[in-house]
Formats: sequence, structure tokens, C-alpha cells
Amino acid sequence: MRKMKLVMVGNGMAGCRALEELLKHAPDLYEITVFGAEPHGNYNRILLSPVLAGEMTLPEIMLNDLDWYRDHGITLHAGKRVVAIDRHRRLVRAEDGIEVGYDRLLLATGSNPFILPVPGKELPGVITYRDIADTEAMIEAARVHRHAVVIGGGLLGLEAANGLKLRGMEVTVVHLMDWLMERQLDRNAADMLKASLEERGLRFLLQKQTAELVRGESGRVCAVRFVDGETIPADLVVMAAGIRPNIDLARAAGLHCDRGIVVNDTMQTFDPRIYAVGECVQHRGVAYGLVAPLFEQARVCANHLAQFGIGRYAGSVISTKLKVTGIDLFSAGEFMGGEGTEEILLSDRQGGVYKKLVLKDDRLVGAVLYGDTVDGSWYFQLMRDTQNIGDLRDHLMFGQSFVSSHLGDAGHKGQTQAASMPDTAEVCGCNGVCKGDIVRAIQEKKLFTLDEVRTHTKASASCGSCTGLVETILAATAGGDYSTAPSRKPLCGCTQHTHDEVRAAITEQQLKTMPAVMQALEWKTSDGCNKCRPALNYYLLCAWPAEYADDAQSRYINERAHGNIQKDGSFSGVPRMFGGLCTPAELRAIADVAEKFRVPEMKVTGGQRIDLFGVKKEALPAMWKDLSEAGFVSGHAYGKALR
Repeated sequence: MRKMKLVMVGNGMAGCRALEELLKHAPDLYEITVFGAEPHGNYNRILLSPVLAGEMTLPEIMLNDLDWYRDHGITLHAGKRVVAIDRHRRLVRAEDGIEVGYDRLLLATGSNPFILPVPGKELPGVITYRDIADTEAMIEAARVHRHAVVIGGGLLGLEAANGLKLRGMEVTVVHLMDWLMERQLDRNAADMLKASLEERGLRFLLQKQTAELVRGESGRVCAVRFVDGETIPADLVVMAAGIRPNIDLARAAGLHCDRGIVVNDTMQTFDPRIYAVGECVQHRGVAYGLVAPLFEQARVCANHLAQFGIGRYAGSVISTKLKVTGIDLFSAGEFMGGEGTEEILLSDRQGGVYKKLVLKDDRLVGAVLYGDTVDGSWYFQLMRDTQNIGDLRDHLMFGQSFVSSHLGDAGHKGQTQAASMPDTAEVCGCNGVCKGDIVRAIQEKKLFTLDEVRTHTKASASCGSCTGLVETILAATAGGDYSTAPSRKPLCGCTQHTHDEVRAAITEQQLKTMPAVMQALEWKTSDGCNKCRPALNYYLLCAWPAEYADDAQSRYINERAHGNIQKDGSFSGVPRMFGGLCTPAELRAIADVAEKFRVPEMKVTGGQRIDLFGVKKEALPAMWKDLSEAGFVSGHAYGKALR
């Protein structure tokens, strides 16, 4: 029997969640082809901020690697953008000319970052913050530049600012509105957030309108000028001023579009063969930008693609539970209040806690929590259930555990917050996972660890703000069999030992080769991986400098080649200039090398060195040979080396 052909345009979180749900329901119904504009598998965009901050790596945020597509028989065209949809012939055409026919088409084209329409927006050094390429560009810029300006004081802008600050840049956040995150926080919570971030070294300019991005002598952006005439230096400008649904492809194909691609409750567009999910979609007049409603859309879409025909998407009640640079925030509903509402407030600025509950007709209709968000899920459930909270009113601010223990049936029964939650209570807003889903997975699949729960339910697998609650549910359900999340982090997946334990074993057990370490510590793999081999090589070299022979192939490529790899595959080299001092002869030597090897770009770095960009990998050994003859050594500005 011929399989129907399903083509998906877009390879992001919403679209791939729809495929995952479809494969659960009808794994053999379709021959699936996916086009993604980025040269990667599906990754967690929510975790780009920890990557920028240096807390995670790109492999750690992958949701579906390339093996996943192959294992499920999915044809992935990574790095290929679809440029046209022929609805009459039912096919899509990519920019390289590839054409693929479809019986069903799923559009998951996401959104585009909003670019301020100001002079200089096209200058080098002006970027957005939406994908891996943007993140890598910011990391590279932080290596060589000093001043960063982030335009936009929403969540994304603050995460970008924090990451760049941790990378060593001086960061100014420019925001048009009166206070930060005005869509998620009221003024009091925003003021506390701003004060906390200023203590960490961030600078803020509020109620500032950008007039121009100024070009420097090198052709790169060098400053930001405002409408009021003030100018501040900027080697890097990050646009984080919002997103717009990506509807160009759908509109060109004649589909009905407004702000987004208009869909009905079954996630179908004007053309019943074409479905759409994610940030590109407009449903009942609303376009959603948070991942939880997008995953709800994905489940409904998969239900209809599987030909079950019973799912309906009626819109989403939105809550935001976020971790902004390590500060817990929660907001939901009508948190700004208004006519007919009343507010209950708790403000402890010294303790870093602020809570605001908004009531209307004995119903909780909105909440803002800053610093202490443990009861966010409970408050959100009260809002969604429109529960009468008249009997709880005087105790509501003290949280679910207090209400349960003091009021019995007036609250939810149980001794703990987890036990008192109904099965329908949403625990993980990012992935739309309810308590009942987690409990069933724990009981049916005999799960005992947080990682196992994440793997089977995806709860706590995105932003991580619900991790504590998931662990509480796990402990309550698994009882004495519950295994807490390890406080000790293994060096990598090849071993259960930490960095400190490996280093101690090398010296205490007199281990002087990599095979000896792996054998003694019962490595799970025979040859290690790209995380543990560089670490072992370094630890062995430090422990036995006279006896261990450095394994150059276990060093990172940047160290091995003495160059930073660039996005186009070329490298940059940084000759050491101690204290920024050099002689005319040394300057001439650098110039001679640049001419000899046709270096296309040279920059003075923030570390008082000259960076040579665009060098081909095969030219690096000869280039360093010439530089060494002139007295230069490598600047070791390559990320994993000691300075």
C-alpha cells in the first residue's frame, strides 16, 4: 500500500513535536520529508541563553539529532530553505531547485526577529538573537570586542545581555518602555529585577528610542545614537525587540494570512491539505510566542494528520514561569489588575521576594511572583479552574502547602504540595505536561530518576524551572525507590566519575596513559569522546609532565591548529603581544605574514592583540612558522587553552 507523503517546512520545536506525536499514533501512515533552513537537527531554542552564558554546549541542547530522523525513516533536508509552494501540483520547491510532492503539508516556519528600521541596521556587528548562528556570532564577538548594546528589555534581551556580560563584555540594555519585561511583570517586580541585574554589572537605559546605528572607520558599527542626541559606544548591537510570524511563504502561496497564517481549531489553513503550527500561526486572532501553546497545537495537528479527527485546539491560557539570569519569575492572567479587581501584595525587597495576587469576584485572575515561584503552578491551576477562593482568601498568599495543612478540604488534600495537586494540574508549562502524565509514566515505566522522567515525559526538559516540582512528584510517587538527581556531575557520559575524582585517581593510582585511566575507572566507551579525551589529556599532562606524552589529537581543533574556527570554515590566528607592546619590526612581520597568506581581515582585539581573520587551515602551520621566526608565539586565545 502506497504511503501518503507528508512534507514539513521548518524544523523547529513545534513542528518536530507534531511529528513525534504523529509517530506515536500512526508511525507507518506517511513518508515524511522535512526541510529546515538551519544546518542542524531540532534543538531547544529556550536553552540558547545557557549556551551563550557558557553554562551548556550545543550538543547538550539538541532535542532530535540526525540519527533520530534516520531511525524514523524521515528525509531531512537540513540547511535548505523552501522558496515556493505549488498548491495546484501539490509540491514544494527549495532554493537549490529540489521539488518534493505532498499529500499533506505542515508549515512550521516559526517567526522572524523584528529589525528596527533605523539607519545602520545592516552594518557588520548588528545581529539578532534567534538561532545557533546568532549565538555563535555573539560568542565570537565577545572574544574580540568590548562594548555591547542590547536593544530590547524583554526576556530574550535580558538573557542575551547576561550571557554577553558573563563573556566579559560591558553591556547596556536599551528599552523603549518604562520598565523591563512589561508584558510579564508589573512595575514593582520589574524594578526589583532591574536592581538585581544592575548589581551583576548590567547597565540600563529605559524610555530610550534608537535613532541611528553609527558606522565606524572600519565599516563596523561603533555606536548607538538616540533620538534625544545621546550616543553610547557599541562594538556589537543585538536586536531583541520582538518577533513577527514568518508568513511570507504561505502568503505567496495564496493562503489566508493576517498577522500569522490563519488556522482553524484543527490547525488547518484555508487549504485543507495544508496544516500549520507554531509561532507562524494565528488562531482565533491570537499568535502565540511561548512554547506551551505551540505544543498544544502540535498535539491537535498530529491527531488530525493521523486521521483520528477528534482533537480541537480552543486556544491557550498563558502563564510564564521563567528563569531570567538565575532569578525566578512567574506571571499569569490579568496580573496588572484593573476595574473590578483587588490585589493582595507581599513585598520584601531586602529578601528579594515579591508576590501579587489579583482577585475578581472571589476568583484568582492574575498573579506575579518574583524570587519565590514554588506556588506558581497551583495559582495557575486555580485560575484555569476558575475556583472560588473565598474560603482561601486570608491564607492564599502563604501558598498551597499552608492552605492544605490548615484548611483541609478547603484546599487540596495531602501532606505535600505534590500530593495535593490534581492529576490535571499542569507541571511543565513548556511541554504541557500534567501531574497525571508524570505519575502514570513513573508507575507504568518504573522510573526512579529525574533524567528518566525527562526522557519519557519531557517534563523539566526545557527551561528547567519546574525541576523541583517534578522531583517532588517523583519522590511522592516512587517512595523509597526514588533516586534524587545527583549533586555530583560526571565528567561526561562515558563515566560516572566527576572531574575531581578522575584527577585524584590519576595521581593516587599512578595512572599515566589514557587507556590506563579508562580501564581503572571502568570507562563505558573504549576510546572516550570529545569531552573526556581533552580533559584526560590535560589532567595527565599536568600530573606527569615529564612522563606523559601530550596527545595533540585529543586537543580541541582550535588548540591543535592555534586558530579560532570561523563559521565559513576558515580560521583566525592571534600572535601574542605582551601587554600590547610591540616593535616596528614586529608590526612589519605581522604585515608581511598577512600579505603573504592573503589574510582578508585584521582587527585589534580587546586583549591588545592583532587578530588575523580568514586564514585557511592548511596555511596555519606555515603562517605560525613565519611568525615564530619573528619572535611571536600563539596568543592562546582559543577558548579551551590556559591563558
